[in-house]
Amino acid sequence: MATGIYKRGKVWWIRYTGLDGKQKREATGSDSFKDAEIKLADRKNAIGKGEEPEIKRIPNHSFRELSERYLSWIQGRQRSARTKGYIIGQLLSLYGDIPLKRFSTSLVDQLQTDLISKGYKPASNNKITNIVKHMFNKAVEWEMVGSETLKRIRKVKPLRDEGKRLRYLSIEECNTLINTCDNHLKPIVVTALNAGMRKGEILNLKWEQVDLKHGFILLDRTKNGERREIPINKTLEALFLDKNLIRRIDIPYVFYGAITGNPYQEVKRSFNTALRKAKIRDFHFHDLRHTFASHLVMSGVDITTVSRLLGHKSLSMTLRYSHLAPSHMVKAVDVLDTVLNGKTISTKLAQFESVGR
Repeated sequence: MATGIYKRGKVWWIRYTGLDGKQKREATGSDSFKDAEIKLADRKNAIGKGEEPEIKRIPNHSFRELSERYLSWIQGRQRSARTKGYIIGQLLSLYGDIPLKRFSTSLVDQLQTDLISKGYKPASNNKITNIVKHMFNKAVEWEMVGSETLKRIRKVKPLRDEGKRLRYLSIEECNTLINTCDNHLKPIVVTALNAGMRKGEILNLKWEQVDLKHGFILLDRTKNGERREIPINKTLEALFLDKNLIRRIDIPYVFYGAITGNPYQEVKRSFNTALRKAKIRDFHFHDLRHTFASHLVMSGVDITTVSRLLGHKSLSMTLRYSHLAPSHMVKAVDVLDTVLNGKTISTKLAQFESVGR
């Protein structure tokens, strides 16, 4: 046992001599002996430089207190506030009155394990644990808990998602699906296929965002918080000008319920009905966005442009579609061969085949 480190309950404490010659005792807030060693070394180094360490006393806040503040903070800042609110509500039933200082790597590891046992897929599991991590990140900023707690939680690694799906429709399947959609659903699906917008972006689309004069859909409050402009092609232009898409002065939304006048909250039931009629299986509304991106790549559009159209924050998110453009990789190598050797791969293949004859 190192001198100056001892344990109270599950938490390690440190003891050292301050500049005034008096003994200082400080809780690390961690159940890790290594964290205590690091903190003690930091304190001794500061005193060695003639600096008196500032010890902040953080009250014992509960997970419930953090949840209330976090839920208030995300309102108006994040479009996913509603979904996060539901998830945090479930977490509250597990951790409601547990002090933030008691959260550890093992506690969050156990959360992952419980979610796996309940059949949650890696992507969903990671989404929940990422919310927990972000909550504690804000808790440190708000001085509701020490950074040692955040370090412990960050040690929990995300699950590997080996089965990341990339499902998209063929042109024939797209036409079949559109023809099986109910009248209210058809323009929504057509928009998804031609604009690559997220479901929430489509269902909350307002006419003021549709700039037919300059040919763009303008999205300000996107998922990644950045402005996005989506070109309106001929199909979308015809859709927005179609007299069947009734535009009412008293309703700002493009797609809305005829009776309520409110934007659609969900189209899952009617979409599943259309899929069943079209005999399309293993397909979700979000896969319309994959279809949009996949056909752009297969048509020769570069990954960077596709990334901008989708509103991805990093290019790595769009690289999942790169395998759909093998011809471009062949062309790239062909260019290099021309530069280095003066002959293209295609020319060499032709020469090889002639020799073979």
